[in-house]
Amino acid sequence: MTDMTQPGGTERKSGLLRALPFLLILAIAAVGAFVLRDWLTFETLRDHRAALLEFRDAYYWPSVAVFIAAYVVIVAFSLPGATVATLTGGFLFATFPGALYNVGAATIGATLIFLAARWGFGERLSARIEAGEGTIKRIKQGINENQWSMLFLIRLVPAVPFFVANLLPAFLNVPLRRFVISTFLGIIPGGVVYTSVGAGLGEVFERGESPNLGVIFEPHILLPILGLCALALLPVILRAVRGRAL
Repeated sequence: MTDMTQPGGTERKSGLLRALPFLLILAIAAVGAFVLRDWLTFETLRDHRAALLEFRDAYYWPSVAVFIAAYVVIVAFSLPGATVATLTGGFLFATFPGALYNVGAATIGATLIFLAARWGFGERLSARIEAGEGTIKRIKQGINENQWSMLFLIRLVPAVPFFVANLLPAFLNVPLRRFVISTFLGIIPGGVVYTSVGAGLGEVFERGESPNLGVIFEPHILLPILGLCALALLPVILRAVRGRAL
């Protein structure tokens, strides 16, 4: 058996330590999925809305700080309730500045899980792909040539899970600056839509109804987002056309 003081054992120990933050996130996410799924819900927001509004009115900036911190934790640990948190941001702080708080907190949380994944596995996985051959390496090279477009695309497409959009760039060794910028700008359309839904929750509560979370798939919302997706893909298409012409 290899001693931990030998090079091989030291390398394994270092790899485990590097992976520890990401493994901790996965463990908390798994526990949170069962423990918090009945708490971070629309019904909880409805039942405690009066207390939340009272606290906001009495302590506005502390309430902003608490809200952003809670949102960051939800995203960073992939806990259930991100959509409810976005609705809460709109309900408490209106579409603006609620959308700014939502998008900023989501970007910070996404960056934390991105860094944990890249530090633990992403750099080594990317290096192995680069050193290898075949289809996977060609796919990575294609993504590297169109990183901005691909990063914006996975943020804009509603069907791509937020958790996946955080991990994939980490495993492809995307630069931190590109990840942060594309995340912040890419989630603005969806963030504004759901924040505006949250801003109208007062009337929804009075009617005893539930919010329409499928609003993002309605034509007047979805078509502009698809237009942004097409705009993000335009550089990829132009590069492909030029490559064929050459």
